Amino acid sequence: MLHVFGISERAEAVYRVMLSDPSLGVGDLAKRLAIEHDEVRSAFDELARAALLRPSLKTPDQWRPVSPEAGLEAVLSRQQAELVQQQNRIEEARAAAAALMAEYTKLRPGWQYAEVEQLVGVAAVRERIEELTPKVHTEVLHFAPDGAQYPDTLDARSPVDRQLLERGVRMRNVYLDSIRNDARTVAYARWLTELGGECRTVPALPMRLIVFDRELGIVPIDPEDSSAGAVLIQGPGLIAALTSLFDLVWATASPLGEARRHRAKGREDTPTAQERELLRLLFQGLTDELVARRLGVSVRTMRRVAADLMERLGARSRFQAGALAMARGWVEPD
Repeated sequence: MLHVFGISERAEAVYRVMLSDPSLGVGDLAKRLAIEHDEVRSAFDELARAALLRPSLKTPDQWRPVSPEAGLEAVLSRQQAELVQQQNRIEEARAAAAALMAEYTKLRPGWQYAEVEQLVGVAAVRERIEELTPKVHTEVLHFAPDGAQYPDTLDARSPVDRQLLERGVRMRNVYLDSIRNDARTVAYARWLTELGGECRTVPALPMRLIVFDRELGIVPIDPEDSSAGAVLIQGPGLIAALTSLFDLVWATASPLGEARRHRAKGREDTPTAQERELLRLLFQGLTDELVARRLGVSVRTMRRVAADLMERLGARSRFQAGALAMARGWVEPD
């Protein structure tokens, strides 16, 4: 249960026993849990770092458990602060990548550049990906910002993905949180995981992205219109920016096999990660249709979530909701 807080199963077992009997020492806990003394001490260190154990006031060399209400609240606050910092770094990386890409998205048709190749239209993009995939040696990084994947897309991808994984290529995919509500996409992601791939989800993604071997990257010319085509990038500077963006998003993403974090008891009004992203996008002035597309949900679902947030904030308008959300620290001005 406490793995969502970064607590190992052994440390959780020690913590639960200590809650039932705070007087137990290392030897008693080792005997009760059938583990070694060193394992108990290691669990103590882990729990102390998480602020779930504290030295006894009467006997400083002994430990006492902190109540779950106080201890887990501290863990949640720390994780939330870390998440905000990580999100800020992602935004900085996203801005840097966008600035670098701006020079190349204005390419005129037919203009050749040593580090950039313009792929006009969806067919050209698919052909180039099919050509590059068999040449991959070590790793594929992938952002999939479309939400639930179409069945024909999954059917077309499965033999290619299987071949890559069977060749020992590391494959890391980041999907939107919304795919967790689509059984077929979840089944495909789990199939990839069983073959050795890695799949995580986030509330929103900046754009579609594929990086091969950290040497070649493909990004859309227009993130809002994939039919416009894409740009194939080979320059080390641009690739470094794209891989840094991927690594930052990956670090904040939730493994698909792990349940999305729910609100802590007593904090029912606190927004989820997806709700925070929705507020952030609305605060930027994006239309309902564009916000829904970024989150990978229907416009109807997006409006339902927005209405729920307004009700929890006690707001009569979205403008007022934005002001109240900022006052509560749910969103920050860019």
